[in-house]
Amino acid sequence: MNKSDNAWHDRLTDSLTNFETVKYFTAEKYENQQFSREIACYQKSSVSVQASLSILNISQQVILCGCLGGAMALSAIAVHNGQASVGGFVAVNVWIINLFAPLNFLGTVYNALITATVDLSNLSELLAQKPLVKDPEPKVDHPALLSKHAIGVAFSDVKFRYPGVTAVDAGLKQVTFEVAPGTSLGIVGPTGAGKSTIARLLFRFFDVEGGAVTVGGVDVRNVTQASLRMLMGVVPQDTVLFNSSLDYNIRYGKRDCSTDERDDAAKHAALFDFVGRLEEGWETVVGERGLKLSGGEKQRVAIARLFVKNPPIVLLDEATSALDSRTEADIQGALAALSSDRTCVTIAHRLGTIATCDNIVVLNRGRITERGSHAALLALDGDYKAMWDVQARNSEVEVAEESSPEPQ
Repeated sequence: MNKSDNAWHDRLTDSLTNFETVKYFTAEKYENQQFSREIACYQKSSVSVQASLSILNISQQVILCGCLGGAMALSAIAVHNGQASVGGFVAVNVWIINLFAPLNFLGTVYNALITATVDLSNLSELLAQKPLVKDPEPKVDHPALLSKHAIGVAFSDVKFRYPGVTAVDAGLKQVTFEVAPGTSLGIVGPTGAGKSTIARLLFRFFDVEGGAVTVGGVDVRNVTQASLRMLMGVVPQDTVLFNSSLDYNIRYGKRDCSTDERDDAAKHAALFDFVGRLEEGWETVVGERGLKLSGGEKQRVAIARLFVKNPPIVLLDEATSALDSRTEADIQGALAALSSDRTCVTIAHRLGTIATCDNIVVLNRGRITERGSHAALLALDGDYKAMWDVQARNSEVEVAEESSPEPQ
């Protein structure tokens, strides 16, 4: 019953969270059927539990009444024959009732015990999981927390593969690059090349299998995770927001930020005018995972959150992929200003967003195949040049379609 209870709750939450997907694929009937099936399993097991409890309670009452009746009969005979007093009769009655009183709760206690046992088993499995990443002992914070200067990032012969992945060509293989303090690095490559993996390793969500990742000249494995992540800010490709107000989500980057800091960050992220048009303004609730906002609006909230945090290292993972061209141009200028005196790592598919980076690396199947500035890579006439030409042709087609006269 307990497992069935968890199953229908999980199914309900999953369906409601992904309600847009359900509507896209007209799967309301299917979801109802799946939910009804889970509920039926829960009802079946619940009825079984209640039936067993009822049988147990009835059996207890039969035994109790039979024992009490027999004891009272024997006590009455003893009193009648002068072998016991009336007080003895009352004492036997009290003894029998007190003896069986705790047994009346046996079924309820048994049910609670089994439920707790199942929950405890699940909790034990969770606690038995060993974390993939651990802080060093003794715990040491990153020394750069005490400094306001820009710090660099370096990958040295990094080798990594996600746990459970056995494919030979998966992960990163001998990846080496350096981002000097105050400079910018662009990372490009096809889908699955390992671009986002670099971001996860930089934040130490995983530890490398070989080589080292250093921030400010310090191996990330030698400092606490909290101190490391306090030095970095990120605009992720898939922005997930809390089911709270816009104000809360932006201030999450710096919980004690002032109203002026929040407003300034919103202006840099081209979000301030949008908030002004909302009926509830900053108190507008964005919904679970930000579902009440469009992809571009969520991305602007993430950018504002980055401006509020104001870290020495900035990671932009497709930071403007969900924005229109005009808004992207405005925000690119703000991001350029933000990263001008900071170390910036930009992951992008649209090569125009990284053309101004000091250095660019091209990833393919977990290896760096090309590196250099934008001009140098174009002159190399390799993978980067091919991607640039394809995107340039697509841009020309889009411009031509927009400028062509509409048919009468």
